[in-house]
Amino acid sequence: MAKSFKDLSEQEILALAISSEETDARIYADFAAALKADYPGTAQIFKEMEAEEDEHRRKLLEEYRRRFGEHIPLIRREDVKGFVYRKPVWLMRPLGIKTVRRQAEIMETETRRFYERAASKVSDVSTRELLGDLAEAERKHVTLADNLQREYLTPEVEAQEEKAHRRLFVLQIVQPGLAGLMDGSVSTLAPVFAAAFATHSSHAAFVVGLAASVGAGISMAFAEAASDDGSLTGRGKPLLRGIVCGLMTTAGGIGHTLPYLIPEFRTATAIPFLRAAFQVIVGGVLVFLVGIWIGSS
Repeated sequence: MAKSFKDLSEQEILALAISSEETDARIYADFAAALKADYPGTAQIFKEMEAEEDEHRRKLLEEYRRRFGEHIPLIRREDVKGFVYRKPVWLMRPLGIKTVRRQAEIMETETRRFYERAASKVSDVSTRELLGDLAEAERKHVTLADNLQREYLTPEVEAQEEKAHRRLFVLQIVQPGLAGLMDGSVSTLAPVFAAAFATHSSHAAFVVGLAASVGAGISMAFAEAASDDGSLTGRGKPLLRGIVCGLMTTAGGIGHTLPYLIPEFRTATAIPFLRAAFQVIVGGVLVFLVGIWIGSS
């Protein structure tokens, strides 16, 4: 059961501060490691932030040792009411550049408020001074982050990180969307044409096409979400990929279905038929040309 902050002793406050600094340093180290490949400039910023947190922890340890000795009780932020839950980094993957920067801002703001409240609660002058200094240091972390950003995020580095961000967007959003669009366009043709030629009714073909499109969208959404959790491949959150893929699959199918809102059966059928023929011909020509280009290179 969590304990209220106002009920903590001065020893427990210092122990909590030490534990919090250790946690924040580890989180910044995890951010740096996760971003190093795609965002090296930002990764370096978090390495510097990790070093800052380690220095805070060292000062807190010295103060604790002076007042209470060597043994430090294990008190974590989740044991105290009022702290924001910090999701472990390994559960946040794949990490985006905006996600980690927003998380860092939340961490610094929460830590600053903790030190301000802690400083007002302790009676020892030296401890109060240290906690006040740390609160001020956390407040200045925004300036530190800005300075580090100017130092490490040069225009060239920012351009590289922007390119990496676009690559991740293609991998996590565009790719599943295109896969769904292609699947929806192809898989709904058979039921739509079958219903159209079996009934010679635009309304019947529209109903069947709509049902097939929605059904294909739901099926592809679940298949995409279950195929890969994104933790190893970096393809993004499975729920988001599933939604994108499902919606695009439905859109691809409805594209062949909407012409059957036209009451005239033959006119309505001609539109998706010509559209499908165009896709097949253009796609085939592109594949043929690519084969020639690869074979000739």
